[in-house]
Amino acid sequence: MTPTSFLKYLQQLKFDHAFNPYVDRCPDYDLADAPKLRSNVLLSVLEAALKQPLDSMWIGRDFGYRGGRRTGLAFTDDDHLAEHARRWGLAVQSPVRGGMTAERSASAIWNVLSRVDAPTFLWNVFPLHPHAPGNSFSNRKHNARERAAGEEILSQLVHMLEPSKIVAVGRDAARTASRLFGRYETLAVRHPSHGGQKIFMDRMSGWYGLE
Repeated sequence: MTPTSFLKYLQQLKFDHAFNPYVDRCPDYDLADAPKLRSNVLLSVLEAALKQPLDSMWIGRDFGYRGGRRTGLAFTDDDHLAEHARRWGLAVQSPVRGGMTAERSASAIWNVLSRVDAPTFLWNVFPLHPHAPGNSFSNRKHNARERAAGEEILSQLVHMLEPSKIVAVGRDAARTASRLFGRYETLAVRHPSHGGQKIFMDRMSGWYGLE
């Protein structure tokens, strides 16, 4: 699979009450060409990641309405979109209008990642934004059908990028990593949301030898 074919496969994903940032457009905040902008930056990141040995892949659960729904990049909100792109030698245009929106989990992730020089790719078990029926600006946990589709894509992505190790952020990601990627060196770490930020920071700092 190539980055282009991977993106095309991703764009075909469609589920009830789930926003696909690579084809769907939010009428409230997205620019007219937002799906194209998000698709282009993901494609560029994939291509850049293939040009060098990938140290690790960090895996979360799914996109949130303040983060990946807007940027199209896992663990990345408006505040960290440009930083994410710079890590891969890219410049990026924000796909949304209005003020910058911050996400607490993304801030914790980038607090660590900004001090890690090793090439790191960010992804989710379910690579769309699942939301409650009738409320697109909410977050819900993906269901079993969505997880199965996401895990198939994740397996293809790992096969394509071949990271040296995997960091599973949160229980859902840890269960998936344990089931699918037992041959990889894996760190399962507490998700930084819901009071887990200090545990997350301490574990990641120890893993990467950060002060």
